[in-house]
Amino acid sequence: MILNETYMLTDGRPIPKLGLGTWFIDDGAAAQAVRDAIGIGYRNIDTAQAYGNERGVGEGVRTGGVPRGELFVSSKLAAEIKDYDDAVAAIDGSLATMGLEYLDLMLIHAPQPWNDWRGGTYAEGNRAAWRALEEAQQAGKLRSIGVSNFEQSDVENIIEVCTVAPQVNQVLFHVGNTPDDLLSYCTGQGILIEAYSPIAHGEILENADVAEMAARYSVTVPQLCIRYALQLGTVPLPKTANPDHMRENTQVDFTISDADINTLWRLRISDYGQSSRFPVFSGK
Repeated sequence: MILNETYMLTDGRPIPKLGLGTWFIDDGAAAQAVRDAIGIGYRNIDTAQAYGNERGVGEGVRTGGVPRGELFVSSKLAAEIKDYDDAVAAIDGSLATMGLEYLDLMLIHAPQPWNDWRGGTYAEGNRAAWRALEEAQQAGKLRSIGVSNFEQSDVENIIEVCTVAPQVNQVLFHVGNTPDDLLSYCTGQGILIEAYSPIAHGEILENADVAEMAARYSVTVPQLCIRYALQLGTVPLPKTANPDHMRENTQVDFTISDADINTLWRLRISDYGQSSRFPVFSGK
């Protein structure tokens, strides 16, 4: 069962292959969503300072009924934090808000602040934030560290000066948006790709060709998309607060043929509907 399977990060720590995304789950609903996920068997829970639900996610982790050491809990440093002192304070802030002694993974959420997405250069600020993550890792507050939404040049900026290389790069990755070059680069560097919005923020559900392929495998479109991300060696993080959907998302014990993988790989989605107002779906 996929919930029992893990990848090994290059720092020697295991990470479950399938996780629960919590973007757009309200703080008041997050604890129950996390408890439901843990009860189903999820052990990989992802949040971020920007989601505004760290408190609820932390409560769910603490009250989920399994030992803390069996869970892999991630958060992300706010994209606007581009200096050392603020990063140190924000790391401690996440731990305090979540009521946890440590996080299994913490990422820099984006290489630019959201209001300057893919805009200016924040190389020094990202290096300063990374130094704070490294020191928090050394202090035992963070087990592994990484980045999110980083393009190759952004990752290289960190690698040039770091003492600990990023373990993870969490990026927009789904059928219709497969960042081939970035996947190849990160794989070559030993950096695991985590796939957020693996169901294209819901837009893939409207694609008739993908629906037809899913029907041939007797699975749902979300199951096909999650399996696609898994077969490409990534960690999909489908977001849901619905326990039925959580269970459905784990039922991916099938194999997509090489021919169909190639068909899905070539597919491109550029219109995210109303979600296009979010920077990550803007096409930049």
